[in-house]
Amino acid sequence: MGSSQAPSFKKRFYQVKIKSLGVASLKELGQLMGQLQRQAFCKAYGKIWDLTMVVVSMEAIASLTQYYDQPLRCFTFGDFQLTPTVEEFEEILGCPLGGRKPYLFSGFYLSLARISKIVKISTHELDRGKQVKNGVVGVPRKCLEAKARVLASQDEWAPFMDILALLIFEVVFFPNVDGLVDRAAIDAFLAFYDRKESPIVAILADLYDTFDRRCEKNNARIICCTPALYVWLASHFFRQEMRHAFSLEGHRSCVEKKRGKLGPTFSK
Repeated sequence: MGSSQAPSFKKRFYQVKIKSLGVASLKELGQLMGQLQRQAFCKAYGKIWDLTMVVVSMEAIASLTQYYDQPLRCFTFGDFQLTPTVEEFEEILGCPLGGRKPYLFSGFYLSLARISKIVKISTHELDRGKQVKNGVVGVPRKCLEAKARVLASQDEWAPFMDILALLIFEVVFFPNVDGLVDRAAIDAFLAFYDRKESPIVAILADLYDTFDRRCEKNNARIICCTPALYVWLASHFFRQEMRHAFSLEGHRSCVEKKRGKLGPTFSK
C-alpha cells in the first residue's frame, strides 16, 4: 500500500545581496532645515526625507526575498499572501496619488538645461561635470550635495529643498550607480516637479522587477527602495497597539518596543 503522507517539497533557498543605500549625507542635509523649512519640504514632497531615517534590517529583507512568489507577484507565507500596494506606499511616502498621473518614462531624457535651472547650477558646469559609470550617465552626487550646503548657508531654502528631493529620488527611490544621480532619477524627479506625476507606481514596478530578477538567478542583488519596503514589512509583522497617522511613526514605535524587549536585534 502507498504511504498516506503528503509529499514534501523542499523550498529553494536563494542567496541574495542587499544594496546598502548611502543615506548618511542626506540625513545631514535634512537636519540643516529648521522647523519651518521641514514643514515646507513636507508640503512639497511629502514624507520622503523621513525614509532616510529608517534603519533597514538587511537580514529581514534577505529573509523576505525567500518568500517571493513570482507567478503570483506577491509574498507567500504558508497559507496567506501579502503584497505591497499603491495605497500602502502612498501612506509610507506621504504622497497620495489622488488626481496625479503615475510617472511613466516617456522614452527620452530631457536635457540638463531644465534641471540646471532648478538646482541653480549652470548647464555648462553640469555638462562638464557629468560622469559615465558602468554605461550610466549622471551628475556626481557630491556636486549636488556641495551645492545644497552652499544654498543652506545662504538661506536659499527653495532650491536647497529641490536638490535634497532630487537626491532622495536617486539614492532612496531609484538607487542605481553609487555616486551618481543618473538621468532616470532626474527624469522621474522632473515629472513630479513639473507635471506632478507620482513616482509611487514606478517605485513599486522597480521593486517587483528586482524580485523577479532574484527568481531568475541565484546570488542576485536586491537594489530597490528598501526603506519603504522595510517599513511596509514592519507594519505587517510587528504589532502596533495604536494606529499612527503615518506608517513611519508606527515603524519607530515598533522599533522602540522591540529593542526594549529583545535588545538591538530588530535593527542593524
